[in-house]
Amino acid sequence: MRKSDLVKAVSKDVDMPESQVSNVVNSTFDAIESALSKGDEVTITGFGTFRISERAAREGRNPQSGEKMTIPARKSPSFKPGSQLKRAVSGS
Repeated sequence: MRKSDLVKAVSKDVDMPESQVSNVVNSTFDAIESALSKGDEVTITGFGTFRISERAAREGRNPQSGEKMTIPARKSPSFKPGSQLKRAVSGS
C-alpha cells in the first residue's frame, strides 16, 4: 500500500475528501519525523513505537575491492510493532 492508497482508504472510511485526508496524513508523518529528528520516541498505543536506534561504527569490506574500511556510526529510525498490531497480522 502506498501513501496515496492509504489516503484513499481513509477518505472512504471517514467519508471526507481525499484532499483533507491527505493533509492530515502528511501532517501525521511530519509530526513523527519531527519528533524523531529531535530524538524523541513516538508511541501509538496498540500500533507501535517509532524510535531512533544508534548504530556503532564497525569494520566492513568494500565489496568490489575487498579492502577493509570503517563504516561510520549513524542514527537510524526503527519501528517496534505493538501487541495489537502483532495479533492483527498473525490472525490471532
